[in-house]
Amino acid sequence: MRKAWAAIACASILAIGVSACSDGESETSAEQAGDGTDTIELAEFPDRPYWGDTHLHTDNSVDAFGFGTRLGPEEALRFARGEEVTATTGAPTQLSRPLDFLVIADHSDALGATRRLYDAPRWYVDWVIGDETVLRWYDMMHESPEQSTRAIGELISAAAEDRVPEAMADPESAAEATKDIWNTQLSILDRYNEPGVFTALAGYEWTAMPNGNNLHRVVMFRDGSDKTRQTVPFPGLQTTAPQLWEYMKGYEEETGGRVLAIPHNPNLSNGLMFQMTMEDGSPMTPEYAALRAWAEPVIEATQIKGDSETHPYLSPNDEMASFGEKGWDFGNLSLSEKTDPSMYAGSYARSALLRGLTLEQQMGVNPYAFGMIGSTDSHTSLATGDEDNFWGKHTGNEQSYTERAMQGQNLGTREGRFGWHYLAGGYAAAWAKGNTRAEIFDAFARREVYATTGPRMTVRVFGGFGFTAADWDGNWVREGYTRGVPMGGELEDQGDAPSFLISAMKDPDGANLDRVQVIKGWLDASGVMQEQVYDVVGSDMDTRGRSGGRVAPVGDTVNRDDATYTNDIGAAELRTTWTDPDYRQGQRAFYYVRVLEIPTPRWTLFDAVRFGVTLSEEAMADAVAQERAYTSPIWLKTQS
Repeated sequence: MRKAWAAIACASILAIGVSACSDGESETSAEQAGDGTDTIELAEFPDRPYWGDTHLHTDNSVDAFGFGTRLGPEEALRFARGEEVTATTGAPTQLSRPLDFLVIADHSDALGATRRLYDAPRWYVDWVIGDETVLRWYDMMHESPEQSTRAIGELISAAAEDRVPEAMADPESAAEATKDIWNTQLSILDRYNEPGVFTALAGYEWTAMPNGNNLHRVVMFRDGSDKTRQTVPFPGLQTTAPQLWEYMKGYEEETGGRVLAIPHNPNLSNGLMFQMTMEDGSPMTPEYAALRAWAEPVIEATQIKGDSETHPYLSPNDEMASFGEKGWDFGNLSLSEKTDPSMYAGSYARSALLRGLTLEQQMGVNPYAFGMIGSTDSHTSLATGDEDNFWGKHTGNEQSYTERAMQGQNLGTREGRFGWHYLAGGYAAAWAKGNTRAEIFDAFARREVYATTGPRMTVRVFGGFGFTAADWDGNWVREGYTRGVPMGGELEDQGDAPSFLISAMKDPDGANLDRVQVIKGWLDASGVMQEQVYDVVGSDMDTRGRSGGRVAPVGDTVNRDDATYTNDIGAAELRTTWTDPDYRQGQRAFYYVRVLEIPTPRWTLFDAVRFGVTLSEEAMADAVAQERAYTSPIWLKTQS
């Protein structure tokens, strides 16, 4: 009888406040409600990088609301478009420059559930549901922001260990509320979508985390609400990635629309994100590899919870490999399982790209031929990736918490992570012909995208054969597209070393550039995975020079006392034509570009100066960093 009452109560609670969420189906134009095709004039070639965040949470996410967030999708869109909004903790905030696109990626599991639980009368939760754990979480959520955060930490751990109370885990009870919230959000997205000005893309986060190992994906749609209303977010806690991909296939077949998935920053997966086998340990099949390659053309390589390009353990000869790993490489998402270094290769992008080459050699299909983007994963409804305007991972470490850099900031209930471990970043850059849903999505689908840790530097790469320095004198962009391929493209081995046109310009409002590097990964004649970092062009080379083929350190102008720096070092623009000096015919290889800024203050140093906070010795040593960009690779394919 208690279970029956709990199911009825859960359904009732899920319905509380749903009608209040509805926006009354505000009217929008066909241009706003569609995918943007034929709504604006497009450039001949992608003409600029469009900046966005594909991983933002609002108060509809079960954890974001529990952490204290009280801003919804509408505030998130207004903020991303450049408007001033009031943060949950009461302070006005605004981006210095608006974004071009946004994906609100609220968790598909228990969409809006904590908000509706919070709004329910206590007697109802106590008498009808009768679950002691749910009632305790309810009381903690109402007691204080700190206790609410602790309650959600417990909920995250419970979800990771498959022990969520039954009253909160009934998918049938949640279905109606999920559909209503989803449709309401689609209407809001259409209202804020403005082709040529700002793109609001439909999406959500699929949240699988077996035993606390993070396998989340952001699901992103190309389409307007005429198609996206025909589906609902797919739950993650009790499903697998192949089931998600089949759901995506079904959506495309039924609606004629387009959808893709973006694996969450993989550094907290304990090696499970990029395995060499099927999920059950059996040999990977070509069918599985092809399905994954179709569904997941890009991954999230950097975000607030650390950086996943590579790790010093995996890349010991790369002196720039340690960015953003502190606090994130010793345990999984909930810290329920420790991380062994043997797991790293399945948790970082560069090693996954190498594994893809090996699997392609074995099966003829590369499941890990992905491009790279950054995004925030902010749970505040505020897409802030700038160091001097960082509003935290969640409401419990917004700027009103002046000592947030030194406070424990664990997503689960275990100890070990602190505020200064969080990064203020990142963003996704998409090379597109115009700012519409169709054009932004298509840039992701063809992998003509790149990641930054926050700064908006402009990075462009073309690969081909026979590019020379003389190509810069003409229309080099046209030459790049007509004689080669952009980032994300593939080259067929022609028996000659590939060459690359590489251009990088600083963020107009940011720091100068230190250097541009090419990271090459390949299989040698024995099939062994190899990698090499090349410094292909650096700033101030007349005074810096090279040592052993590497550019000497650029220097450091950061004043630790006032969190300032100068652009007296570095360069505003770096470009070069580079030909692989170690090419061997028949190599399977990839090449991506990494652009490094000069050292600048992190948000922790800005906080220390702004609030008079004393950082620990370890945090102070990490309070200055070199922000960066990672392009999607260009692959060198062997002839069949």
